[in-house]
This record gives sequence, structure tokens and C-alpha cells, in this order.
Amino acid sequence: MNTPNPDVGTQKMHLAFDLSFTHSEGRWARPGSWTNRSFPDVRMFQELAISAERGGIDMLFFGDGTGLPDTWRGSTDAAVEWGVQWPRHDMSPFIAAMSAVTQSIGFGLTYSSTFMHPFYVARLLNSLDHVTSGRVAFNVVASTRLADAANYGYDQLLEHSLRYERMEEFIDVCQRLWDSVEPDAIVMDRETGRFADPSKVHRIDHHGQFFDVQGPLTSVPSPQGRPVLVQAGSSPQGIRTSAKFADLIFGIGGNPAGQARHRAALDAELVSNGRNPADVGILWTTQLVLGRSEDEAAARKLEMLEYWGDEAVGVYLSYNSGHDFSTVPERVVLGELADAIRAANASPAGFVGQLITELGVDHEMSRSEFFERGWRHAVGFDYTLSGTASQVADQLEENFAATGSRGGYMIGNPLSMPASYADVTELLVPELRRRGAMGEAYPGRTLRENLAR
Repeated sequence: MNTPNPDVGTQKMHLAFDLSFTHSEGRWARPGSWTNRSFPDVRMFQELAISAERGGIDMLFFGDGTGLPDTWRGSTDAAVEWGVQWPRHDMSPFIAAMSAVTQSIGFGLTYSSTFMHPFYVARLLNSLDHVTSGRVAFNVVASTRLADAANYGYDQLLEHSLRYERMEEFIDVCQRLWDSVEPDAIVMDRETGRFADPSKVHRIDHHGQFFDVQGPLTSVPSPQGRPVLVQAGSSPQGIRTSAKFADLIFGIGGNPAGQARHRAALDAELVSNGRNPADVGILWTTQLVLGRSEDEAAARKLEMLEYWGDEAVGVYLSYNSGHDFSTVPERVVLGELADAIRAANASPAGFVGQLITELGVDHEMSRSEFFERGWRHAVGFDYTLSGTASQVADQLEENFAATGSRGGYMIGNPLSMPASYADVTELLVPELRRRGAMGEAYPGRTLRENLAR
């Protein structure tokens, strides 16, 4: 069995930008947002990619959801009117366009193992890894939203444990497909005209609970062999599943005690799978508001509360929990609410789960308090780090050390694109590099190599 790396504390901090919602929830209208372009203009993303690479950001990440939020009041109207987690495009063509104007920065792309087929996804990601010269990561998710399920012909969600069983089989098939053509299978002998060695191309003949796939993958092996595999499960079963295959974990930031528990649980599962915990980092989701002074940062943080309304908050909370919170009574017991969410095979691990962690399953609160807390949760206010570059760097370094010094931070955009990300690359990154908290930018040839430092 592998043992932890004794030099784990010397690992450097990685930074990624989460571009999933840079154009939604009113951010498109905030100071510092684009004025001459709007989503989905690919030039926005190309310019941001160039800027982020100049700053040495490791990866640009795109989450995804394929349903239009309709949980709140059983309607899509509020989501459409206020642009809540809508619209969303398949970002694979955008990644191809961004890779054409950059050389080293990585790209994370999300697909659902609950709805997608592994052969299609394995082939697509292999192609993207070629286009980007080995800079692709695959974020595999287990979908928890009925609006997504309905677009794939389902009238209800798979039970929670089945979603993760399907994910494990999905990834197993993808990995076998990526390995089905050996790295040296292509010979391309110009004298004989022989293209490849058939003894190095293999069917996989997979027949499982969810998939039947013959194989092999009809693609040339890609620069990384397989993309960097990312997973964000935070439930006990999610952590067990991620420990079996993930190269990188996305974790919920903002709660050091919760982060420490996640890290400890993941390390234990990694060891039980014969893997070295030092090899698997966690990128903690983090929102930052930077200012040239402490007062400027504090004032800008308050702006986060200004561009949401009651309906937008209700849409956001309901969609991400899979429960219509418009039905919350005047007094609600948190444990009972979590039970109702579970009964719908949705996920109680988000907002309601955080309330239970803080207050307990038996805690009762008023409807107004529930939504007041929900507002702050929706914008991430209580978990957003703010201050000068030096102050934020202090907080990140302290948190990085307390959570195992493996991985780094997935920085979300609480205010506007591109100004908020420019603050990170122009103010924060130089400060972290000056301190030695971040290492050399892009020392490797592929994303996998760059994340390994």
C-alpha cells in the first residue's frame, strides 16, 4: 500500500477560475463587466483565457447543467426573467477556441454520468485533448435535478446510490476505452503503407449494469492518454466514489472544519483504495473580492447583495436542492425539510445541509429567517474572502496549510467578468508568487504534469 508523501507540505497552491456563471445572476450588468460584448461571444472567453494564462492560472473550468430551472413554483418563468443559471451552452467548442489562442492553461469540462453515454464522452474528450495538446480535464457529475432528467426522457431521478454506481461504471468504461488503443499502436510506415498494429487495438466487450460497450475507441491515443479526472462528491458515498478514480477533487470551501473533515475522509478512502493521498489535491470553491484598500474591498463585497431579488434567490435555492422552497411553511424544522428533499431523490447536501451542520437537524426557524440565510448563501456572502491582496493571501495560505497543503482554490466570480478575474491575476497572484505559495507557471507539457507539481 502506498504511504503519504513526507514532502506533502511543500506542495504549491494551484488556482483555477470557475466560469460557469460569469454571465448569469445579474453579473452581466455589474460594474467591471463587458459593455461591448455579451454571452456567448467567444471572444470574451478567448480574451479571458489569454489574460489568465499570462497570470499563470492553472485551469479554466466550466460546470454544466442541461435543464432550465423550474423547481421554484413549478415554473421556468422566474429563471428566465432573472437569468438564474440560464442560459448555458455546451462549452466544448469554446474550449477549442480558447486553446487556439493559448499554449499552457488547462480547461475543465463537465458532463453528467447520469445521462450521458461513456463512449460518446470518451471519444469527445479524446478529441479535445488532441485539439488542446493535452490540456483537458473531465469533471464527471451525478445529476440531481429533475429539469435535467426531463431533457433526457426521465420523469424522476435515479436514487442517490444508483447515481454513484452508474458513475463508477461510466468512468470504468471511459478508462478502458482510453486504454483500448495502446500508445504505440500507430506505426504509419510510409514504405509499407501499414498504418497501425492491430495487436495493440483492443475491444473492451463491457457488459455491465448500465452500459454495454464493445469498443475499441475509434480514436488515436491523446497527448495525456486520458484527461485529468475531476469529481466533486461531498457526501460519504460521493467521497468513496471519487477516491476510486479522481485525480483532482472539487470541495466546498469557506468552512475550515468541514474542509478538514472532507480531507480526512478522502485520505482514508484513498488509502483503502491503495492510492497515495499526496497525489490527489482538492480545489476548494472560493469567492474573492479584492480591493486596493480594505475599505474598498469591504464596499465591493456589499455589492454582492444588491443584484439578487427574492424570486432569483428562490429559483437558485430550489433548483440546486431539487425542492420547491416556495412551499416552506411559516415555521420549518431543518431535519424534516432534508427528509422531504431526500424523498424526491434530490440532494440535501447544499444549503439545507449546511444549515443542519451549523444548527442541527432539530433546529426550527421561521420562513423569513430561512430566506434571509438563503439570500446570503445564494450569493456566497458569508464565505467570500475580501480584503487587499496581502490580506486575502494570508487567509488562503492559512487555509491551505490547515487543509493538507494539497490542491488549491477554484475561484468563482461574485461580481463581474472580466474585472474580478483581472483583480486576481494582477493583484493576488503576484503576491502569492512573491511569498512562494505558488510555484512556477506551467512547468510541464500537459495539464496533468502542471497539476502534479
